[in-house]
Amino acid sequence: MHYEKVKSLKPSNFKRRFGVQPTTFDLMAKEVKKQSAQRKKKKNKKNAGRKPTLSCEDEFLMTLTYWREYRTQFHLGVDYGISETVVCRTIKKVENILSKCKQFELPGIKKGKGTKITYEVILVDATESPIERPKKNKRPIIQAKKEDIR
Repeated sequence: MHYEKVKSLKPSNFKRRFGVQPTTFDLMAKEVKKQSAQRKKKKNKKNAGRKPTLSCEDEFLMTLTYWREYRTQFHLGVDYGISETVVCRTIKKVENILSKCKQFELPGIKKGKGTKITYEVILVDATESPIERPKKNKRPIIQAKKEDIR
């Protein structure tokens, strides 16, 4: 429903609104649709679960809106008529599909298993050491005798 409204925008306005060209959007949406269909085949269950409320294009459009505008998942859920948890699951699903696809490179999305992680270890010695303090003696203190005080 949302994609049907915005697909008639001019390419310059579409890019301005969502951050990608309409041709790139179509390629990415086809990849998401293809991967979603493959996931359904792997489950080996026909008609299992609830039908999705959003089409693949709307799911991808919602993810682009999330990336572009930094809106909360609650606000996106209200706009698209779904719950906040469904928005979260949808965004994660689309991110995983596009990060595995080698055709597109998403900035800010962590790479898979191919990254090298190097750790730097710094040790701090925090043991206690005694501090020399002067002894308290009564010798240096001059005490007046009670007899002298009147």
